[in-house]
Amino acid sequence: MLSPQGDAVDAINPSVELTEPERIDRLRLIRSDNVGPRTFRSLVDHFGTARAALERLPDLARRGGAARSGRICSADEAKAELAASRRFGIAWLAPGEDGYPARLAMIDDAPPLLAVRGDNATLMRPMIAIVGSRNASGAGLKFAGLLARELGEAGFIIISGLARGVDQAAHRTSVESGTVAVLAGGHDCIYPPEHGDLLAAILNHAGAAISEMPLGHEPRARDFPRRNRLISGAALGVVVVEAAHRSGSLITARMAAEQGREVFAVPGSPLDPRAAGTNDLIKQGATLVTEASDIINAVAPIMERPLMHPMSEPDSEPFENDPQGHDRDQITGLLGPAPISIDDLLRMSGASPAIVRTVLLELELAGKLERHGGGLVSLI
Repeated sequence: MLSPQGDAVDAINPSVELTEPERIDRLRLIRSDNVGPRTFRSLVDHFGTARAALERLPDLARRGGAARSGRICSADEAKAELAASRRFGIAWLAPGEDGYPARLAMIDDAPPLLAVRGDNATLMRPMIAIVGSRNASGAGLKFAGLLARELGEAGFIIISGLARGVDQAAHRTSVESGTVAVLAGGHDCIYPPEHGDLLAAILNHAGAAISEMPLGHEPRARDFPRRNRLISGAALGVVVVEAAHRSGSLITARMAAEQGREVFAVPGSPLDPRAAGTNDLIKQGATLVTEASDIINAVAPIMERPLMHPMSEPDSEPFENDPQGHDRDQITGLLGPAPISIDDLLRMSGASPAIVRTVLLELELAGKLERHGGGLVSLI
């Protein structure tokens, strides 16, 4: 009934291997104020290296209107973090390195460095995400476990967020076949705390855990949506088993759709509020799932397509060395607290893409701009 994909490897040919100085520079840049994954990529694509970008941060922030430059992570801080991580069994990997999930490397806000603990080979195999309600029904927990077991038997790795409810049911059932836990905090800050034994079992059975946060980082509310993009980004598709309206699992489904991943939903009773979100997903076009073969048949054609190396697609649009004051004023005047698309900014301002991109980068490094999904930006 299932797909003969047991030995499949969902990977580009790893051809990137950072030197230690490059790894330090990358960590310094992503740990510096107002530098997120998208900004990191823009800076490195434009200036060539993380070190060159670090040297330009103060000037770019000043041009964006910052009264003073934000904190720049020092080399000593980065070295100390890497050393502490190694003592904990963590490797910080860049896109393209062995152990960095190939599909995760392809999203536009992929972590420039990913903290990986466990079996690298597991992270290079095809993954299916299973997520759902923390307060799941008994039937929902049973079905999540059934899907996880059958997908594992077919050779897929199950990836989820180590949360209560559906997440933990999917992880526990797939410990033997392979599962990946995505953490919202640092590797030493497990949430919920009672799932420490589950994480230990995952790591002891050739599974893995990943995070983009430093050791000691306690997860906050805003960290969970950030984690969710890693769950969906690393997977071929996301299965939502139970989700009420406004559930975090629906955020994961939305991110999956934005990333071009398959979205699957398990139908539920219209009388159960825990199924309201999944039933809505089906109405919106998600693939209805009643058995594992529904998922396997949908992702089989995707697995046949070659993956492009993430480093082969640089941010090709140029930047403007120093936009004129009137250009900055015009673009900034179009921005506000309500998100607006970059395409609309280009159309309304009449400025070149290079100028718009540069002004937005300067504002972001000055701590005045927020980027949203779908190419939207707003002032903070």
